[in-house]
Amino acid sequence: MASQKASAFSSFAIVLALALLVDGNFGNIECENLEKESCAYAVSSMGKRCVLEKHVRRSGAEEYACTASEIDGDKLKNWIESDECIKACGLDRSALGISSDFLLEARFVKQLCSNECYHNCPNIVDLYFNLAAGEGVYLPKFCEAKGANARREMTELRSSGFATVAAESPEYANNLNFVVGPSQAPS
Repeated sequence: MASQKASAFSSFAIVLALALLVDGNFGNIECENLEKESCAYAVSSMGKRCVLEKHVRRSGAEEYACTASEIDGDKLKNWIESDECIKACGLDRSALGISSDFLLEARFVKQLCSNECYHNCPNIVDLYFNLAAGEGVYLPKFCEAKGANARREMTELRSSGFATVAAESPEYANNLNFVVGPSQAPS
């Protein structure tokens, strides 16, 4: 009986020692190790957003590489975006780089602001919330805009690249009222 306990204890000690020797990054996402099909919209274990880049060799052959960007994934780490969210938000896994240009496309904005995307895909919403904020646009208000307002806000985003303006408001000089929202992403 005592030898059985000693054997079990020594087996446990060996397993524990091996576990401690194994690299702490086991199972963690490193952008540089991701395939093209899972790179875009992923977040590394260090919290950096992964970005797909294309390199063209002298021979003309195209190579794709996944690298870590300097953009933080807010509170997310170790995240590969689901196919369901990619589809619901109107995105493409082969997208190169990270850009706010999609916010100028009505079709994309409609899908991003849809219930399927906006309420179920926090990684994508966080990314575009921050990209919109960088352009001076508060994403929740942007998504609330309907019809002519949505077109107007996209036009203002396109023309100013800084902030949405309410021209009707007499509160500020030259009838300009810059709309400012909180800097945290919606939950």
